[in-house]
Amino acid sequence: MEDRDWLILQVLFEQKNITKTAQALFISQPALTSRLRSIEEYFGIKIVYRTSKGVHFTPQGEYIAKSAAAMLLTLRNIKERVTDMNTTVAGTLRLGASGYLTMYMLPRLLKLFKEEYPHVEFKLTTTWSRDIFNLVHNQDVHVGLVSSDYGWQGKQHLLFEEPICIASTSEIDISQLPKLPRINYQTDALIKALIDKWWRENFSEPPSISMEVDKLSTCKEMVVNGLGYGIIPTMIVNNNKNLHKIILTDKAGAPLLRRTWMLYHEEMLEMNIVSAFVEFVKNTDFPRVILSQR
Repeated sequence: MEDRDWLILQVLFEQKNITKTAQALFISQPALTSRLRSIEEYFGIKIVYRTSKGVHFTPQGEYIAKSAAAMLLTLRNIKERVTDMNTTVAGTLRLGASGYLTMYMLPRLLKLFKEEYPHVEFKLTTTWSRDIFNLVHNQDVHVGLVSSDYGWQGKQHLLFEEPICIASTSEIDISQLPKLPRINYQTDALIKALIDKWWRENFSEPPSISMEVDKLSTCKEMVVNGLGYGIIPTMIVNNNKNLHKIILTDKAGAPLLRRTWMLYHEEMLEMNIVSAFVEFVKNTDFPRVILSQR
């Protein structure tokens, strides 16, 4: 039973199709079929049977396939721990980061870290903060960098916080905001909830959404070109002197803040590569790192 056989079982159980599984794993269908026969011989049971409607797992095969994820995680952890027995900071660091951080901070941060630890490689997953939270929880990544607080119970470190603002190319009378064109963008659910709550506390009518765009960077470019206003984190527009900015505040007059966190499990610090990265990040001036890229 090879390591790759567990991956074959995992993907086949997800796809329920030989052709799609072979394509996903970049192997030929005959090679995949041959490995399945070898796996069945190893366990001494029938794992799958094929019909015109696809692949079906026997009860024993389903149990083995559902165990594949745990086996792959165990094997990966063993390899990482063995590699980490060397005092050199080396190996593959698995990271999860929100799209906002990946675009505006992570490239330079990883460049600086690799300059200090040249034997490190990276495996990066970019998705929503809520999904990064789950990736860290399940140990699919060593460290997560998120832009929302989902109540993480493990180790965490506040990287920076930034006010949320209304950005536009011309001065805005905030009382007229519902009548002005707004550029809306997809963002993390908690950030959206924070902005929506502020809106409801200040206006009795909905915003006038003129554009729905895919991400924050697209919204910023639309705002810069005078196509409407955006409600966005201040850090990505602070150096643009042509934009007018109004900081959002709550009823007590305190600014609405977007906080960025580093999340990890304490036991992960036993690995040299993770410990080195966590300490490196803690000692990094994040506003400087972000702004130096722009």
